[in-house]
Amino acid sequence: MRIPLDLQSAVPLYRQIECYLRQNILSGDLLPETRLPSTRQLAESLGISRITVTNAYAELESNGLIYSQEGSGTYVMAPVSPSLPLEDEADISWPLWQQDVHVSEKLSQSVYPVQLSQRASHPDPISFTGVGDPRQFPLKDFYKAIQTVIQRDGITALDYGPFDEGYRPLRETISHILASQGIRANPDNTLITSGSQQALALVCQLLLKPGDAILVEKPSYNFALALFKALNLKIIGVPVDAWGMQVEHVETLLQQHHPKLLYTIPNFQNPTGMCLSGARRRELVVLANRYNVPILEDDFAGDLRYEGRAQPAIKALDLNGSVIYVGTFSKMLMPGLRVGFLVADGPIFGQLVDYKRVNDLTTSTLIQRGLDEYVTVGRYQAHLRRSCRIYRKRRDAMILAINRYLPPDVQVNPPQGGLFVWLRLPENISSLKLLPVAAEQGVEFAQGGIFFLNCSEGEAYARLNFATQTPEDIEQGIQRLGRALRRLMMAP
Repeated sequence: MRIPLDLQSAVPLYRQIECYLRQNILSGDLLPETRLPSTRQLAESLGISRITVTNAYAELESNGLIYSQEGSGTYVMAPVSPSLPLEDEADISWPLWQQDVHVSEKLSQSVYPVQLSQRASHPDPISFTGVGDPRQFPLKDFYKAIQTVIQRDGITALDYGPFDEGYRPLRETISHILASQGIRANPDNTLITSGSQQALALVCQLLLKPGDAILVEKPSYNFALALFKALNLKIIGVPVDAWGMQVEHVETLLQQHHPKLLYTIPNFQNPTGMCLSGARRRELVVLANRYNVPILEDDFAGDLRYEGRAQPAIKALDLNGSVIYVGTFSKMLMPGLRVGFLVADGPIFGQLVDYKRVNDLTTSTLIQRGLDEYVTVGRYQAHLRRSCRIYRKRRDAMILAINRYLPPDVQVNPPQGGLFVWLRLPENISSLKLLPVAAEQGVEFAQGGIFFLNCSEGEAYARLNFATQTPEDIEQGIQRLGRALRRLMMAP
């Protein structure tokens, strides 16, 4: 145990040891039942006399903070009541640079659904948050893929791997998948990332600096907004309707704000579930070229289409490297995989590889190899088809339950794919106020405010994920939400 001692201090050494251990015990850094070093061991490691350590332990034991068990050792005592902070955090004299960070806005407050802290208040909560349903993932197949990789590649599968674009066979596989969707990609312009969130971060770090403007859909993906806020960007919202981003407003905003990047989710937009029309996609590419603005296309769930006509990716319409395309396997397979990718043309690609390298060196080599093995043998396409069948039934079950159990003035446009249903609540009903009432009834959702730069603009909305629950739980969850809504509407 490394205890900082000041041999020049007027404070006795035993008191310095006692004070250090007491603070760590009361703060919770030393957990109950943690075994402390013996007096002999601690004295030798600190280069002091054993009697000094014995006196420190005696003080702690007399205060009920540690106890000795003969023949076993000395242990931290379990607290009688929950420990309190040693002092009020507001009274701590932090360094100035810490104070500057400490008083800044907490990004988590604008990202996470508020009601998660109340989950334990109901014995059987039903959550309409999250992304896909990991319970549907064929874990045995992926386990076999990992086994095959370890047997085939041995220790190489556990190495860092080259600090470059990623495992080349996986990049080749991704290129084949994208080519089948009309997207021009090859392994040499495909970069493996740790989820699509890292891909967004790399692009923003490279292209933008604090104070730069970025155009985004309004509403938009909450963690993207949190990223843009963290980078101190000027976020300009473009309204969304039933056909996606209202591109007719974009040129005026380009002229007014001179943004350095345009971020869009054209397929089954998060949170609204809407799709950008083909005409608007083409117009967006024209505007990007005219005003020299790159487009960051986030296609997080484009493969999850249940009906309707597929539109070309914006990247497929790109002829000169104006579009950076981002995708992910996490939403389709397991969120914990944390494997995404980006496709970019031109000199920017090499710089993105460099930024990736200095961010985290490389994405897990074992997971990359295992994912490639899993995808290559056709399991991914089979899983995708199965997921589409399952999620379509769940979407239909949610729309049916909404029409049956929610007040008639709730508005919803059934999405043609993706993961989310976007509700407009009855007039004068706030999703922020609905959250605790719904939590008491045992249902969770994402309140609309977290998807807007100005949270108050989204209080009339709620996002429900239909992919995470069975049709039976969806029906029960919507019933609970209906009870919560009516209870709130009847309140004074």
